[in-house]
Amino acid sequence: MKINKNVKVLLVGAILTLTVSSLVGCGSKSEEVPKSNESTTQNQEKTYKNISGSEAEKIMKDSNDTLILDVRDAKEYNEGHIVDAINIPVDEVEKRIDELESFKDKTVLVYCKSGKRSITASEILVKNNFKDVSNVEDGVSEYEYDLVEYTDLTASQFEKMISENSDAIILDPRDKKDFSKGHIENSINIPLSEIESRLDELSKDKPVLIYCNVGRKSAEAANILQNNGFSKVYNAIDGVKEYDFKLVK
Repeated sequence: MKINKNVKVLLVGAILTLTVSSLVGCGSKSEEVPKSNESTTQNQEKTYKNISGSEAEKIMKDSNDTLILDVRDAKEYNEGHIVDAINIPVDEVEKRIDELESFKDKTVLVYCKSGKRSITASEILVKNNFKDVSNVEDGVSEYEYDLVEYTDLTASQFEKMISENSDAIILDPRDKKDFSKGHIENSINIPLSEIESRLDELSKDKPVLIYCNVGRKSAEAANILQNNGFSKVYNAIDGVKEYDFKLVK
């Protein structure tokens, strides 16, 4: 009987020891559970990416939904800029940020002459909640981009130009079928393939505002006019399939 009592005592002691150890262990593990990283995410600093000229060209080639922002001064821009790039000088970006509102959720590539002013502009965009901003480190003096001299405009800037220039020629270089489905009021239709043979129908003394479906044909048309001595040429980078222009038939 004594042996049995001792055995019982030992068993009870062992059970108590295991139970206490288990409770202590659980308490230790609960303390080691990592805390939520929510605060880390919330405090994570918003920033922009730095990309090379070749990387920028690839993005421009692969995407039709990218804003290219040239932050040099107007004189530098007019001497030659990347195709489809709009111009807002770096010291005007902050006060003209509303003009870029529709691009907050889109990819924005920012460039200048040497990559310095574009850093400042990129910081301004990020501060104003633009989500996908890339600073192109290779400026136009450091990389061999294909440059043009006509002026590229966003759709809203294009509409403003129309309203402020009653004598402007509004040129639609789409085919006749697309034009008949709907076009900007007072625009004339000269299909892209016919522009060079019908240049005499346009005036070099008036602004020529060009648009199309997605900005490709209008860019080609603008280049043709530029190469033929037209100096007041404006291309809409957003076409009628991308922006809600008021159209007539």
